[in-house]
Amino acid sequence: MSRPRPIRRWQAMSKPQRIELYVRWSLYIVAVAQPLLALGSVAAAAQQDELPAGFRLVVLGMLVAGALNIVLFRTGLAAYLGRRPHPYGWAALSAALSVGLTLAAVLMGPPNAPDAPAAAAAPGVMATMSATCWITAAAIALPTRYALSGGVALVAALTVLPTLAGSPAAAVVGIAVGSVVGSAMAAAAARCSAWMAKVVWELDRAREAQARLAVAEERLRFSRDLHDVLGRNLATIALKSELAVQLARRQRPEAVDQMTEVQRIAQDSQREVREVVRGYRTVELHTELIGAASVLRAANVDCRTELSGADALPAEAQSVLGWVVREAATNVLRHSEAANCTFRLRVSGGAAVLEVENDGVPAVPPARTEGAGSGLRGLRERLAAHGGTLTAAGPGPGRFRVTAELPMAARESVA
Repeated sequence: MSRPRPIRRWQAMSKPQRIELYVRWSLYIVAVAQPLLALGSVAAAAQQDELPAGFRLVVLGMLVAGALNIVLFRTGLAAYLGRRPHPYGWAALSAALSVGLTLAAVLMGPPNAPDAPAAAAAPGVMATMSATCWITAAAIALPTRYALSGGVALVAALTVLPTLAGSPAAAVVGIAVGSVVGSAMAAAAARCSAWMAKVVWELDRAREAQARLAVAEERLRFSRDLHDVLGRNLATIALKSELAVQLARRQRPEAVDQMTEVQRIAQDSQREVREVVRGYRTVELHTELIGAASVLRAANVDCRTELSGADALPAEAQSVLGWVVREAATNVLRHSEAANCTFRLRVSGGAAVLEVENDGVPAVPPARTEGAGSGLRGLRERLAAHGGTLTAAGPGPGRFRVTAELPMAARESVA
């Protein structure tokens, strides 16, 4: 029996994704609380026929404000997690709508009499909820100084405007106190929840970085071991070859025995090297990108990476694209005077596309030496073995771009 789709999606999520989903929907509940509480106050007034007819338009505006606050919470959380710029426009629009709805509710003048308490309290409830919801969203969506200054300005507007419209002093004080206390508590809870999601994502990235560093450290240790094996054997070969030369000059028959020993050591070294490097010839995409960026920056090249979907690539695809990164970075250093270089990776439509673009390409390419220029040809052959293609062209004067496309769906079907 198959499980429902929401359960399957939940089980497919990582722990950071689950934490973020929980935080996101908690914030959405805060966003819809504004129109729900306002509707409750309006419904209480409507049961006693105390509500002006035009007030229903304000209620419709509150529903729009609730939907707008959901958008503000969504974009604000993404900005807090560093995925997009701060949504200043959405924040300004939401604040303006909250002030406008409160002012409209006050100016419509619901009766302020002892026999109409529900209608008299409706504008105050709307103003308090508007301020609380907006400040809660601003605590996540905006930098702290802008959230504080915007919150103070909004509370001031929601208290000054009713005062100028003739609302009772008790109602104005209630709006101010309720807005300050409610927003402070809700904003603190929302900010802590968003901070928790951010910390979880940072811990997840730190764990991935630790794993990559462990792999890099193991490769470094392996390279040292390989150097030790080759160094010892090559030193032995050099000594025995020199001894064989001396014996041959003296026409001693032992020279043949020494060269036979050299041949045996060389064969043993070849076998040992094959055994050592077996399983270590894979290239890891993230490691190659980090290494390429480090080398290019050391050469005063501004290196940027734009990765989308890299973690979803299988190990074989990352290895193939890692070779592209290595060769492209080598070409930037050898054949250009680049000031900036960009690595772009996107995964869409069942294919992974890696673009490496740099400037500083001379107008007249330098003459190639004999045997040079085989790097891109080797990459084309490597990609062709996996059903991919490689193109190299200049998108503009002084620029050069290498594009590698690896069809993932086709590769899986072949496998």
